Amino acid sequence: MYRTHTCGELRPAHIGQTVTLAGWVQRSRDLGGMTFVDLRDRYGITQLAFNMEVHPELCEQARKLGREFVIQVTGTVVERTSKNYQMDTGEIEVVASSLTILNASLTPPFTIEEQTDGGDELRMKYRYLDLRRPTLKNNLILRHKMALETRNYLSSLGFMEIETPFLIKSTPEGARDFVVPSRIHHGEFYALPQSPQTFKQLLMVSGYDRYFQIVRCFRDEDLRADRQPEFTQIDCEMSFVERQDILQTFEGLTKHLFKTIKGIDIGEVPRMSYDDAMKYYGSDKPDIRFDMKFVELTDIVKGKGFSVFDTAELVVGICAKGAAGYTRKQLDELTEFVKKPQIGAKGLVYVRYNADGTLKSSVDKFYTEEHLKDWAHHFGAVPGDLMLILAGEKDKTRKQLNELRLEMGNQLGLRKKDEYKLLWVLDFPMFEYNEEDGRYYAMHHPFTSPKKEDIPLMDSNLALVKANAYDLVLNGSEIAGGSIRIHDKKLQAKVFEVLGFTRDEAVEKFGFLMNAFEYGAPPHGGIAFGFDRLCALMGGSDSIRDFIAFPKNNAGRDTMIDSPSSIDPLQLKELGIYFNK
Repeated sequence: MYRTHTCGELRPAHIGQTVTLAGWVQRSRDLGGMTFVDLRDRYGITQLAFNMEVHPELCEQARKLGREFVIQVTGTVVERTSKNYQMDTGEIEVVASSLTILNASLTPPFTIEEQTDGGDELRMKYRYLDLRRPTLKNNLILRHKMALETRNYLSSLGFMEIETPFLIKSTPEGARDFVVPSRIHHGEFYALPQSPQTFKQLLMVSGYDRYFQIVRCFRDEDLRADRQPEFTQIDCEMSFVERQDILQTFEGLTKHLFKTIKGIDIGEVPRMSYDDAMKYYGSDKPDIRFDMKFVELTDIVKGKGFSVFDTAELVVGICAKGAAGYTRKQLDELTEFVKKPQIGAKGLVYVRYNADGTLKSSVDKFYTEEHLKDWAHHFGAVPGDLMLILAGEKDKTRKQLNELRLEMGNQLGLRKKDEYKLLWVLDFPMFEYNEEDGRYYAMHHPFTSPKKEDIPLMDSNLALVKANAYDLVLNGSEIAGGSIRIHDKKLQAKVFEVLGFTRDEAVEKFGFLMNAFEYGAPPHGGIAFGFDRLCALMGGSDSIRDFIAFPKNNAGRDTMIDSPSSIDPLQLKELGIYFNK
């Protein structure tokens, strides 16, 4: 056999035993009479000792080992004289009696250490080397454990894992599809699924009342640190349920993952309506690790000659506790922050509530100290606090203030990575209006059910229709989203009509689902977790790429295998695809 033990396994209890290890050379140290080699595998690192006096030829051989050589060593486990308690195996070492080089290695293009000297693109090109680093190894171990715990937990509740197709029909809603040409049916195409949405609804019609799948999904959209063209969902659906049943079930799953993976007890998960989230945080995924709720001042600041406030649809601000000591330079930097093009505010008003009880603002020309005290009362501010205020159009200003709130949370150390706060956001708008297209789109997807009491509004005021939809938010990131689905064919047809589908278009795109509803579709609903993002957040990272074995870069390319790439013209001909040069 190649090994009797792994490189992370040996302890003082093994002292005196003869063992065989195999792995990669992490580093070596030549001290003259002794040569020491750190041998690494997936499980850890063990120090090997080569004694020049006892085995001179073996020691000479060890001196020639390069980094990342694959070797096999047999030797005796002994107690280390200089112990390293930072390593699991740091109390022992293996005195080598034989050494076999299984494979030599070129010098790696970057150091394979916890802290590497390789840049992102270089490490992406040599991803198979990057994956040897402890950081990525631990990330993938965490991902594996989360997948295992998810399967065990949902299976214990009677859920069945059922696979759905990857080659499906292209749909017109949502993000762009990746399309796959058919060789047999020239001119026709499959699409890769953005989610298994319609299939899991069909499974409900089929009577499989508790379904889940840890499934790969595909979206041809612009990329960010937390977005990849292919990603993984924990996809779930349940029959004969109301919203409360789903929230309770998947709140339970999330708490279970935190308890088993992180050892953290998540308490009660608060709930907030979409309208309140936008009003008090300017975001449908607010970070509630810290307070700093929005306070509206519109009615009390107008009419004093300050045109910015007088002409604004909304004047709104936040109170940064204990930040009155911000210097003029820091305040100017905050002003420049909100004026960045991606945020788009025209300026920032501040009020310092000094420790001596006086108030100083950037608009003292227009407002007396009594006015400022009234503002402070509305904010609930006390001496030592800093009030920051924006003004403008309602929706834009709230979004701008959300960015400022998050920035202040960062600057004041309030967004701690080792603190976790969950939140359910409920009752989203059913439809959102696109000014460019002059039409309404489904805010989630066209299979989401409107709230029962809002169904009559679909004939009069679509903007007021609320969806029976819900998102689960963790530390300001959406980690899951779902809804109660439409199970009535007439209501589904009505939604398609509202979204601008003709009867023929609806039948062409979704006739299979509408036909299935004719055969006893049960009330049902579901949810999907962004598994990559959940892993990243629980692992304390901002990027999902560190939790995916072989991710794409920011341009959607796999630089390791050089994909996407051109294909042989003969393949294109077989597919019936021709390009004019």
